[in-house]
Amino acid sequence: MSDRPLRFGVLGPLVVRADGGNARMGGPKQRLLLAALLLAEGRPVSADKLVDTLWPQRPPRSAVANLHTYVSSLRSCLPPVPDGHRVRRHADGYSISLLPGELDLQVFEELLDESAHRKAAGRPDDAESRIAEALALWRGEPLEDLPPSPLWQAETARLVERRLEAVEERCALRLAAGRHAENVAELRSLLVRHPLREGLWQQLMLALHAGGRQAEALGAYSEAREHLVDELGTEPGPRLRLLHEAILRGAGPAAEDTGVFPLCQLPGDTPDFTGREAEARELAGILQDASPAAPPPVVVVTGAPGVGKSAFALHVCHALRGSFPEGQLYFDLSGTGGQPRDPGDVLVEVLRTLGFTGAAVPRTLSERAALFRSRLADRRVLVLVDGATDAAQVRPLLPATPGSATVVTSRWQLADLSGAHHIELDVFRPGAAVELLARVAGRERVRREPDQAAAIIRDCGCLPLAIRIAGARLSGRQGWSLRVLGERLADESRRLSELQVGDLGVRATFDLSVRLLDPEAARTFRLLGLLGTPELPGWVAGALLDRADGDDVLEELVDASLAHHAGPGPDGLPRYRLHGLLRQYAHEEALAAPDADQDAAIGRLLATWLDLAEQAAARLPASLLTPLSGDAPRRPLDPSVAERLTADPMAWFDTERRGLLDAVAVAAEYGRAAHAWELAIALVPYFDQRSLYEDWRTAHRHALRAVRAAGDRRGEAVLLRTLGQVYVYQDEYDEALAAIERSRTLCRALDDARGEALADVGLATLHRILGRADEALDRYRAALPVLATGDDRHIQAQLRGSIAAILISRDRLDEAEEWLATALARARESADPHREARVLSQVAELYLRRGDAAGARARLEEALAVFEELGDDRCAAYALLDLARCHLGADNAAADATLDRALESFRRSGNRRGHAAALLMLGEVRMAEGDATTAGMYLREAAGMWRELGDGVQEAAAREHLAGLGPSGR
Repeated sequence: MSDRPLRFGVLGPLVVRADGGNARMGGPKQRLLLAALLLAEGRPVSADKLVDTLWPQRPPRSAVANLHTYVSSLRSCLPPVPDGHRVRRHADGYSISLLPGELDLQVFEELLDESAHRKAAGRPDDAESRIAEALALWRGEPLEDLPPSPLWQAETARLVERRLEAVEERCALRLAAGRHAENVAELRSLLVRHPLREGLWQQLMLALHAGGRQAEALGAYSEAREHLVDELGTEPGPRLRLLHEAILRGAGPAAEDTGVFPLCQLPGDTPDFTGREAEARELAGILQDASPAAPPPVVVVTGAPGVGKSAFALHVCHALRGSFPEGQLYFDLSGTGGQPRDPGDVLVEVLRTLGFTGAAVPRTLSERAALFRSRLADRRVLVLVDGATDAAQVRPLLPATPGSATVVTSRWQLADLSGAHHIELDVFRPGAAVELLARVAGRERVRREPDQAAAIIRDCGCLPLAIRIAGARLSGRQGWSLRVLGERLADESRRLSELQVGDLGVRATFDLSVRLLDPEAARTFRLLGLLGTPELPGWVAGALLDRADGDDVLEELVDASLAHHAGPGPDGLPRYRLHGLLRQYAHEEALAAPDADQDAAIGRLLATWLDLAEQAAARLPASLLTPLSGDAPRRPLDPSVAERLTADPMAWFDTERRGLLDAVAVAAEYGRAAHAWELAIALVPYFDQRSLYEDWRTAHRHALRAVRAAGDRRGEAVLLRTLGQVYVYQDEYDEALAAIERSRTLCRALDDARGEALADVGLATLHRILGRADEALDRYRAALPVLATGDDRHIQAQLRGSIAAILISRDRLDEAEEWLATALARARESADPHREARVLSQVAELYLRRGDAAGARARLEEALAVFEELGDDRCAAYALLDLARCHLGADNAAADATLDRALESFRRSGNRRGHAAALLMLGEVRMAEGDATTAGMYLREAAGMWRELGDGVQEAAAREHLAGLGPSGR
């Protein structure tokens, strides 16, 4: 596919257009996958939801693996975006990256948003033309060529609803322009498919009445009533009934207002307002669709400081002026200023606006509120209460009769405002963030430097206020490139200072919110900034405050919109999230004014992390990498809480992965070497099982810095030994040899026989990989009596299995069988299914060497099931590789499918040896099938990788196969 513009279409059959025509997107499953990602508009879609979409009835056992294959195929069909793949992997799913204007759904929403802007600006003709452009994007029902899916049923229904709303709005604009005749035929056609939609009937009645066709207008009402009564058992709504009555009286739809009404106190709308389409639809829907018999709706808009609550509320209120024709009132409660305003004082001002002055204004708050409510009774007035501090400040300002509505903005949740709806604004998604920057700084400047624009957005944390300030700084400095500002923002120590223009500043906005906290909550907020972690479990506050728990303090931060709920963890317990700029602000505040207990608080937190990490690691399969305890203090949580947290250890580690890595870095920064290295070591079994090699190296790098600064030789020895293992996994054999030899030397100096033996095992593994079988056997046999003392069945099983593997490679099969029998017995005695599965994999190799492919396959399938259940991707991939060998020659199709799964896993983890082995075997499969061209491609790639890895034996095997292919393969 070329670099020409790409267009995705979901407003009708799914299409992808490139180079002026429709692009091929593969089979039905691939199209379903693309549709699911497009409807999410760049948001991640979980793997579980995607599996349910692709296989709605009964997913196959290999569904997740097959999903990876479809994603890989989809990636190959789509060109990349400037910062990476189109289809991106996330912790629990995938998303698609979209550039502005590529998805018809987003263009549709943007055109409708522009239409609303133009209407509010008094340009109805332009507003109608934008709606016409938006409706022209529709080619049928959304995704009508694909099977229906529960994943997108609600979204497609919303889109259809949005389309009908657009049609109704266009009809209203035509009517206002005197072009009522154009509406009748279109509305009649739509009502055939949507006979229960009262808005369409209303527009039809208005069009007919405006054309002097009163009898037909009344007939339309009768038709509408018949449909509603027959199908729903309900009478038409109040708007339709009122219109019907007006036509009967000959009065028409217009209404007259008297006195001070209509009035509009709303401040001006933001000219370059951007995004928030979904939230705006939600807010407008609540305000417009309230039942005439229900209390007037109240909507509280909350969010972190700087997220754009006031701008959002003003924008929607301006757009809804036509729905509240008698007026819009605005109350600025200054809840984020020095002193929150008294609602009684606010009522004096509004009552003056409504015609009450002097002695006519009651003296008490309750009397003023009652007079305010009576003045608004039975009127359609929209009230915007901006910057509320608490519910008590808001209640006196609420209308009481149906027809009116209230929007409240607040940094506080106002959970005690009875009956209120709540809309919480988050930071922008990247697309909206870039659009805002373009509107403020200049679209052409952003277009010229897309990578720098993305960096600015990232450093602003997609916070609208920060982006607006960054854009304003660029707008006022035309000589600056985006790179200049980007480099200034990249320095965290000056980022908040850079985000200041005039009297508008991110730091000042944050200051106002923190100033309203109680002292303990403010202190907790500052301490959280020291941790560097965006998402935290609830127990963290208790550790920092030296309390059994601190959830109440975290909830106060949530109420103040300085933290957010991140959803429950896999244990069902609450988690909390701090925005990046708020976290930086808290960090700077903590460093500027450290309290006496700050270091102790960090120590308590690290001690709790370490205790939990060791408990979770103890539940993982044991290995020679299983951590040994040191002398760092532990701080256990309540046993029932710890049990709940670590009951599923892999899920706990997956959830806390970032927090644990940051904890190692914090420990190193605060000079707590013992906590640093013991935490890093406690994470190794998890890193090993998940093949998280970069995390492994990062944690060890931090910890090594700390132990070397502290002169902790034991910590250094342990870290170097386990660091050597990750070097082995990443084929850095010289580095592995140096690290493990240094570890062995340190252990000998410390008279640590066990540590020295563990280093010997690491060296043995390295020698085995490098083809030095005799040296490897000598190391294993030297370590065995030291490590296999006592009742440690697991270590005995592991070492005996390793010795057997070398004997198998030397064709000493009878000797190997004896070692494996003992290894299997020890593994079963230790009740360790993972170790048993590892030994079964080695037994399978023995069966293969003896020509018993069926016996090998049975044992490998048993082992693979265990690895997959435990989430050990590395061992599972090697088991798949061996399974493919069992199929080779007998069932090449099965071998091919199995190798694809293994190859995907090796690629994902960066395992180059496994990758090369899979390529070599794929070449063998293609040779067996007579496909010399493809076989040659795989074999040449395999030979190159083996050469880079320094494995001459395997390289020679690949080249020997190449030589046998003939000219077509070479």
